[in-house]
Formats: sequence, C-alpha cells, structure tokens
Amino acid sequence: MKHFFSLLFILFFAFQLKAQEPKIQVGQYAPEIALPKPDGTILKLSSLKGKLVLIDFWASWCAPCIKEQPALKAMYDKHAKDVQENRFEILGVSLDKSKENWLSAIQRFNINWPQISDLKFWRSKVAADYAIEGLPYNIIIDATGKIIAINLHDKELADFISNQLL
Repeated sequence: MKHFFSLLFILFFAFQLKAQEPKIQVGQYAPEIALPKPDGTILKLSSLKGKLVLIDFWASWCAPCIKEQPALKAMYDKHAKDVQENRFEILGVSLDKSKENWLSAIQRFNINWPQISDLKFWRSKVAADYAIEGLPYNIIIDATGKIIAINLHDKELADFISNQLL
C-alpha cells in the first residue's frame, strides 16, 4: 500500500508539471487561424505559408498594443520589398469585441497589413489555441509554419525580423 501511495504521489506531480508546460513553444507548428478580415472574407494563416510571418495579437482597447503600432508600421515599411517579394508578412489578429473600434484603430494607425478578428474578445478560439494571457502578444513563424520566436517586442523584435530576412 505504501508503494501505491508513492506511485500515486509521483503520478500526480508528473501530471501537474505536464499541465504547466506552455501550450505554444518554439519548434512547434503554429495552430491554424481562420478568421474574417474587415470585409468579412476569411483569411487563413496557412495561406501565408512560404513567408516569414509575424502574428501580432492585439486589440484597440489595449494601450500597450496601440503604443506598439507605430513601431510595427515602421518595420512593415522598412521591409516593404520583402513583403512585395512574398518573403514577409505581418498578420494582425485582434481580440476586439467592437468592429467599429477595431476598424477605427486600423484606420487611425494606417495599418496596411492583413487584419483579422472574430470579435469574440477573450472568448476567441485563437486566444485559447495560442494560450494568450495578455496583450500585446506575438508569434513569429518561418516559411514552413514552424514557430521560431514568441513574444518579442521593440528593438529585439525589429532585430530578429531583420536578421531572419537577411
């Protein structure tokens, strides 16, 4: 009986450790995302295969997300040639719940990279699939769809993208 409880104790802690592993990790393939663009057509993450993709999870109500938009715009403009040559893309995935606020932020910051949202706020399937606990949050995937970086910001993000596009 003593061995049974010891084994039970070990199994309990093994399952606890497994449950605490991050759901999304570098080296894994990114879960598919298929959400509406502002015009209502569906855009799938898999349609961007073959490119380096920065998936930017954000929302119009998130002050740090809004603060980050000008830097993302500058990065996108800096790599315009890579975008035109189908080597790089940013995919904005909004966790907004108001279409009006989402579209207003896109216009206000002159965001010209693809934007998608199901307008389900934290109940969005992507929030669960990507284990998003706070915004802004991002994932960078390579041309095969494999995650190569998670949640980089500011200079670290800009340098990482530039180095990947060398």
